[in-house]
Amino acid sequence: MPSFAYEPEILARFPAIVGGIIHAGGVVNRAAPAELSAAFAAEQRAVIERIGGTPLSELPTLAAWRGVFRGFGVNPTQYRSAAEALLRRLTKQGELPSIDTLVDLANLVSIRYALPVAVFDLRAINGGTRVRFAHGGEHWADLGASQTGHPEPGEVIFVDDDEQVSARRWCWRQSRSSAAREDTSEILVTVEGHHARAADDVDRALRDLQSLLGTYATPATVRSDMLDASRPRYLR
Repeated sequence: MPSFAYEPEILARFPAIVGGIIHAGGVVNRAAPAELSAAFAAEQRAVIERIGGTPLSELPTLAAWRGVFRGFGVNPTQYRSAAEALLRRLTKQGELPSIDTLVDLANLVSIRYALPVAVFDLRAINGGTRVRFAHGGEHWADLGASQTGHPEPGEVIFVDDDEQVSARRWCWRQSRSSAAREDTSEILVTVEGHHARAADDVDRALRDLQSLLGTYATPATVRSDMLDASRPRYLR
């Protein structure tokens, strides 16, 4: 049964966390249709104009994530949050490539709100996903590599009941097996923030994500939830 939870030790150190969760079944993933490609391109242009010359490190959402990374011993200029890495690529190169429907809609919402958005294929996850500090013995296969390794002790990970890691350094990188593929049909989507307006921004991002999923991935079932320190667990 899919579930997602922040462990107590995470909440104790990072009490400002707000997590938006979408669990969708029967989704259809494919090359992005023309309408989504046009919307993604338009959002990229709008984001570039909105950011202008503002350093990414000064955006409240990204500044908060930098502080969180430092809080579990990671240099945020060496390992950037997924949202900062995406926006850095966009502002330096002027555009982001299309991957597929699920990734494109996640990236569209991520750059709109400057928040990390991840889409996990639930076939790769056994039981629930817990956000906790790594012991170092868990198993990890990088999205860009073929070998299996281990997280560093003390970093924040997403990990399942089999000790398989689906995300390292909280929102730095996703595992190879959990990434969306052409035949992905059941997904868990996360959008997370730590900044002062996180509750409002995550809620709006979650609504956007659910609308985009309904339009372009046509799920048969959709459930969503908002998590925080007072309500740290999603369970279907």
